[in-house]
Amino acid sequence: MRKELKKEVGVRKTFTAVFNRYGNKNGWKGTTLVTLLFTDVRDNGNLVADHIWFTKTKGFSLDLKEGDKVQFDARVKEYLKGYKGYKIEAQIEKPLEIDYKLSNPTKIKKVL
Repeated sequence: MRKELKKEVGVRKTFTAVFNRYGNKNGWKGTTLVTLLFTDVRDNGNLVADHIWFTKTKGFSLDLKEGDKVQFDARVKEYLKGYKGYKIEAQIEKPLEIDYKLSNPTKIKKVL
């Protein structure tokens, strides 16, 4: 699905997405960070990802509810996806591969 993002690595663009829900992840030194799940991520109307997660930062100070459509600018980046530990079985189950993400979201606003 994110093959369209591969063509735009390093480029900062404007995207739209639909807010789905909040979540949590473990942060550095045991802190808990709030995350946001967006679905239907589009670039000029073209679907580029079925979902994307962002860590909640100051830029996400909006009061988001499920189904809210959001517009933001972000940079397309590569990242390594898969199991990075030492267990051979897990390495076989989830091998490392390059995937693409949206990074450094700014100019975040709700759209109608």
